[in-house]
Amino acid sequence: MLKRLFVLLLISIAFIRADAQTPIGKPVIIEIVANGSAFKFGAFADMKGYGIANIQQWNNRLIVYAHTANPQQLKDRVAKEYPADQVILFENPFYNFNRKYCSDKTVAKQWDNIILSANLVKDPKMQQEYLNYHAIQFQKWPEVSQGFCNANFQQLLVFKTGRQLMLVISIPKGESLDKLNPLTTKNNPRVNDWNNMMKKYQEGIEGTKKGEVWVFFKEVDDKEFIE
Repeated sequence: MLKRLFVLLLISIAFIRADAQTPIGKPVIIEIVANGSAFKFGAFADMKGYGIANIQQWNNRLIVYAHTANPQQLKDRVAKEYPADQVILFENPFYNFNRKYCSDKTVAKQWDNIILSANLVKDPKMQQEYLNYHAIQFQKWPEVSQGFCNANFQQLLVFKTGRQLMLVISIPKGESLDKLNPLTTKNNPRVNDWNNMMKKYQEGIEGTKKGEVWVFFKEVDDKEFIE
């Protein structure tokens, strides 16, 4: 019983959610794609020094979202724990929305991070078009970031490794994305125009159903770390 409580204490220290203070290090995602074996959640109890904010899962994929000064070191540590699985590092987001783009620059003290993934289509030319559009979005499509401001999004990051995308939407802790997201398009049709234009560049990752594109990762319950 004491051992169980001690491990839970380690986990609670390790996985404090992001807050308004500037995190140490840069945001990264480590994805583990399991090759049939079950995930060993207890392996993360000793990684409290890596700035881990979230551990989430979708099907046979587990992701670690962290702020760290040593992304490769974190990847290597995870790969050591999962030698039979594919371990992928996502760093240096190519798109970064935050509250500096809003007239109200107030930042929530604590955040919940919603993480999604999709693939870009296989055509390299279309992949580059997608990146080009995002590079000029703040200048040419300011209504999109204004929609994020209206929805009280705190941050929105998009990462790319290969043709896989990772999207991190940070909202005030305790809020609901289902409640906030419609505010991005309220009286703001250009956001719908943008979203419709982006659809042709995206498709689902391996394991998605026909017609399914973006998949949501689900937070791993702390109790699973000690099972």
